[in-house]
Amino acid sequence: MAKRWYGMLGIGVVAALGAGPASAQYLVVGNDQKITWNDKGGVVVAPPDKDTVSIIDIKNGAAPKIVVSLPLQNSVFGPPTNLAITPDNALALVANSVAAAQDNGVWKTPPDNKIYVIDLAAKPPAQVGTVEVGKQPSGMGISKAGDMALVTNRADNSISVLSIKGKDVKVTDTVTIGDGGPSAVAFLPDGKRALFTKPVVNKVGVLKIDGGKVTYDKAWDINVGVFPYNLVIADGGKLAVTADNGAGGASDGSVDTLSVIDLKGEHPHVVDKMVVDEAPEGIAVSPKGDLVIAVLLNASAGIAKDAWFARPRGRLAVFKVVSGRLVRAGAYVDVGKLPEGAAFSPDGRFFYVGNFVDHNLEIFKVDGDKLINAGKPLALPGAPASVRSSSE
Repeated sequence: MAKRWYGMLGIGVVAALGAGPASAQYLVVGNDQKITWNDKGGVVVAPPDKDTVSIIDIKNGAAPKIVVSLPLQNSVFGPPTNLAITPDNALALVANSVAAAQDNGVWKTPPDNKIYVIDLAAKPPAQVGTVEVGKQPSGMGISKAGDMALVTNRADNSISVLSIKGKDVKVTDTVTIGDGGPSAVAFLPDGKRALFTKPVVNKVGVLKIDGGKVTYDKAWDINVGVFPYNLVIADGGKLAVTADNGAGGASDGSVDTLSVIDLKGEHPHVVDKMVVDEAPEGIAVSPKGDLVIAVLLNASAGIAKDAWFARPRGRLAVFKVVSGRLVRAGAYVDVGKLPEGAAFSPDGRFFYVGNFVDHNLEIFKVDGDKLINAGKPLALPGAPASVRSSSE
């Protein structure tokens, strides 16, 4: 959930894995069992000992199965993109945005700084290391070459640069951003640039990458919509789309937007804005880059129960990429309460949504630009804060 006491919160923690050894296909889901909301919409923090990271086999896309749930802390405070998988499907990296600690007998959520390294080739997959980065690691991306990861650190306005060599993951540099509370990050396919969101100042930053060196200049910033919390790269690297959560990054009953950025040439710029219902937080792009799906909180939880704009379910807005623009494909698709992370299967035939309040993973068959409910949701051992697959 984006709201949120900005320096400490945000929503979503789930990572996805793709086709690995023996053609395995995985989702990685971060389950946060310590956060709930009271009837007035206030955050209630419980002990963190029931948090998990679930690794889910989706080789049979319509019937996903949990392979293992690792006892690792996770957080719904941050965008649902604080995990990622290497292109060879060997490793998953999972950030823990905030910890849980007692202060005079009261549980609070100070920023954490840990990245968990998970070996996906192990049987079952297992944590094999921990890397410390900046404060409140939130968004994550891995290069197509699989040798570099970028992690946005919201609480100290920085981006950590990680090198990946086999199972060895280490910090090689820290890029100072200065402002904006960077939340999500994504590489362009050629690995020479990456984009990251700066929700507090309504901008997207551009990183230039030359070998292992990453540089940033504020002069490259792009003005987008209000509180851009998440983003994806679409259309083979020609477009970026930001999920603009709106004032304060919270559900408020007002419509919000997606900003469409033209990435061709040396000066990326916004070429269109699409209006969607309120609080788009999750956003996912198909493996071919031709579909973009925005996941809308839709005031379905995390607010006062008697708020005038409270609604029973979240929503999906599906868009086709046509001639460098987004075109709406059909009506909204209803999902569960407080949908956070979402991901396509690596073959693009299925789409998955994690419903935080319902503790489940909803499954859809992708038929062209339509989503068809594929049956009973998969029950999870906790509240899914983020979800990703190897298609990203």
